[in-house]
Amino acid sequence: MSRVHDALRRAEKEGLPSPQTITPVTKEEVPPRDFSAVNTGNGGVAIATPARVSLRSGVLEHVKKVVFEPAPESHLLDSDNSLETPAEEFRTLRTRLNHLQTLQPLHTVVCTSPSPAEGKTFTAVNLALAQAQLSENTVLLGDFDLRRPVVHNLFQVERSPGLSDYLAGQCSLADALRHVEGANLFLLPAGTPVKNPLELLNLRQAKVLFEELPQHFNWAIFDTPPLLFSADANLLATLADGTILVVKIGSTTFDNVTRAMQSLCENNVLGIVANGARASELYSKYTYYYSKNE
Repeated sequence: MSRVHDALRRAEKEGLPSPQTITPVTKEEVPPRDFSAVNTGNGGVAIATPARVSLRSGVLEHVKKVVFEPAPESHLLDSDNSLETPAEEFRTLRTRLNHLQTLQPLHTVVCTSPSPAEGKTFTAVNLALAQAQLSENTVLLGDFDLRRPVVHNLFQVERSPGLSDYLAGQCSLADALRHVEGANLFLLPAGTPVKNPLELLNLRQAKVLFEELPQHFNWAIFDTPPLLFSADANLLATLADGTILVVKIGSTTFDNVTRAMQSLCENNVLGIVANGARASELYSKYTYYYSKNE
């Protein structure tokens, strides 16, 4: 945690702006799960190739297909502009996670943050898109933020049937999913609004879902509510193989990071993604490699 704390203290003093880019920070206390500062930019990266999980027949084959038409304000990765700095940052994060997957069982990942508006959804969605770009991966992006779901709006798909409907026994898993045409990406929207999200997530069916997902998907990435505003993310973190904590430079306080890490007990925290780095800081890293070719 020392490097995380130092980085946040410097950010608070310097008052850095917050463009939509990320730079993950190393979590050093857990060496097998450590990912050092991650940067995504333009161009090719070394790609890990984890073994693909065989799919159980009768589920994914019957999922409804949807056209990939993201909302204009979604800030999703554009596969046609692969040299953009944010795209490279997420590919590097993807590569590090794929390497971790070769060292330990790692298929289900929760993306959360201490507080709202720190980039957890931005990180979860674009990490899922980056993983789905690999032919070896079948990826699920699940909207487990049943309090303020937005994934269905970003992809402009129907909210229900979805997660809440499946957990309540109102539909099958295949009916709750959407398959993005031309991609290895599946969506699990939040579903019908419910008054008691935490009680729904506490159902045995939620635990069973987490246990069964690795049989269908190489990666399942979940957007969840902020840690300090509800207990949902804490519960989901105990069910998932790993947790990514997203913080925002110049916004997330040192105290909130400490409280968030304590709430997770640091048991399965894979690392911290620092959102809001200066675009110029990331751009300078790639100028040397790409300026001669452009």
